[in-house]
Amino acid sequence: MENTKLKIKIDYKNTKIFSEFNAENPRFPLLLSVPHSGQVFPDDFIKSVRSDIPTLRRNEDIFVDKLLQKTIDAQIPFIKMELARAFVDLNRDKLELDPSMYYNYPQNRELMFDKHCRAGLGVIHRINYKRENIYKGLLDYNEVQERLKNVYDVYHKRLQQIIDSILKKFGFCLVLDCHSMPSKICSIIDDRSGIDICLGNLFSQSCPQEISDFLAGQFWDKNYNVDFNCPYSGAFITFNYCQPRRKMYTLQLEINRALYANEDNLIPNENFSSMADDVSNAVIELANHLLRINI
Repeated sequence: MENTKLKIKIDYKNTKIFSEFNAENPRFPLLLSVPHSGQVFPDDFIKSVRSDIPTLRRNEDIFVDKLLQKTIDAQIPFIKMELARAFVDLNRDKLELDPSMYYNYPQNRELMFDKHCRAGLGVIHRINYKRENIYKGLLDYNEVQERLKNVYDVYHKRLQQIIDSILKKFGFCLVLDCHSMPSKICSIIDDRSGIDICLGNLFSQSCPQEISDFLAGQFWDKNYNVDFNCPYSGAFITFNYCQPRRKMYTLQLEINRALYANEDNLIPNENFSSMADDVSNAVIELANHLLRINI
């Protein structure tokens, strides 16, 4: 079974890759990106994996798009992935491919076999949250390249187009890359009470510290435990779209999942509504703050 050559064929013409809101004629110099909350699993993909959908969904950032619904209503530019993270991980470099997953990986092909690949969580995930192999066999390298072309490239192309539109109108743009983090890692790192909110700014390199401090202050005012760059300082989107000379700035927002959801059952908990209000209101305040400052 491990050496089975998988033949996955996806109908991309009839597959919705992403949704966007408020991107035409943007009203704020802020773009929210939600790359890991998609729940669409292509049929042929599901036929080729060992894991069931609830298990695969444990790789996603559950309900982050729903937490931020009020920011869409407030006319803040917003883009979110519709396809599941287990299918394509948009917050990785395209070169983060594990050669051991393919029966026809090209010789001498450039790759970035970094910590994510070694952990099984490159641009194409090898493992689920139980650290079990996702696929029933070996992937076709050419199929994965089609996957990246029709999903990864499409999302990132549109992300850049929206950024360029905001830059043209306001002279600067902040991409707030929105994620959730497992409560377990938050408690391991901070055994006092756990980290509620992590703001990753590449150790003060991805945006002016004033911006990070302002957003942190919105959460501090609500008595959330906020930390910078711990446990995450930022990943591919935060790094790739950070170009201070062009006044392109990034900030990664990570929310402790246990604050708003049951991580095992993948359902909102009794605090979901109040958490959604707090997170959305903090981001809306940030959007209005960005209209007032001179960067």
